[in-house]
Amino acid sequence: MNAVDALEEAHRIAFAPFVFQASVSLQKLGILDYIFDNRCQGGPTIHEISKELSLSPYGVGVLLEIAETSNIVEQNHAGQFELTKVGYFLNYNETTQVNLNFTHDVCYKGLFHLTDSIKTGKPEGLKELGSWDTIYEGLSQLKPEEQKSWFDFDHHYSDGIFNLAIEKVFRKKPKKIFDVGGNTGKFSISCCEYDDDVRIKIFDLPGQLQIAQANIEERELVHRITPFPIDWLSENPTIPEGADVVWMCQFLDCFSEEEIVKILSTCAASMCENAELIIVETFTDRQRFLSSRFILEATSLYFTVLANGNSKMYSAEVFHALIDKAGFTIEKDEALGDYHTMLVCKKKSA
Repeated sequence: MNAVDALEEAHRIAFAPFVFQASVSLQKLGILDYIFDNRCQGGPTIHEISKELSLSPYGVGVLLEIAETSNIVEQNHAGQFELTKVGYFLNYNETTQVNLNFTHDVCYKGLFHLTDSIKTGKPEGLKELGSWDTIYEGLSQLKPEEQKSWFDFDHHYSDGIFNLAIEKVFRKKPKKIFDVGGNTGKFSISCCEYDDDVRIKIFDLPGQLQIAQANIEERELVHRITPFPIDWLSENPTIPEGADVVWMCQFLDCFSEEEIVKILSTCAASMCENAELIIVETFTDRQRFLSSRFILEATSLYFTVLANGNSKMYSAEVFHALIDKAGFTIEKDEALGDYHTMLVCKKKSA
């Protein structure tokens, strides 16, 4: 990269929040949709957009100017606008939409406190959402748009692999599964729909279990799925014995390395030698595309400033060491879909 290009990139970083907020406004005001819907014959002009959407030409103009230099839209010699490929993906790609809404509704204000979080090791930006020690305690109390964006983000990166995972989870026909960090109960419900005989315990914070319980009752599965309130950050958390499979999907990345070892060691103490621990994560060093790694590393900053102050998206190399330290061996390490890795672990022999 030459000096001119490097300086231009530096300026884009310096003004990145301006481009982000302009993009949000272009979406919320319907401008990007209107441009795309009227792309025939070269697209609409600023005055046509202004008239149709009841916005001032000034307002439409300042948004489209920054959008043009940010390669979101392009303008022809007649002053007509069309979406670029970047603009199309920004407005219509599901993953991009989930990421944008999560950033805007959940993270944006809190990120202002990132420097303080780096200094203190605490989620200093969480005060922008509520007065909790971690975001997980307050998920059930978030504002509706915040809660929706948080769950949309969380589910987008996990729900898609449930169908791929279930066949592997049931290859030995487990009768009792512990769903650790069960969130809204989606995986537990999917397991019950897959196998009529399986029984499941969901382990999570009380607030989260209220949401899961409502979904379980709606599916009439209360006789097969049992909630188990637990705070893994308490001094001596324990879980019952008897699981054939202990399942954790995108759960351990919510904790520090020390806390991960504590959680896994607690699980090991409850497991018999034939039980399996199945961990599914999106590891930073297992991503095929640079954009996927970028998303994960951005998510690490969410953990730093909003979630808990001390966790992140980890590499597989780090996880292998933590699993070994907690008393497990990895029997299978395999890709699951495009982004996830499944680790099937067994307790070490005494």
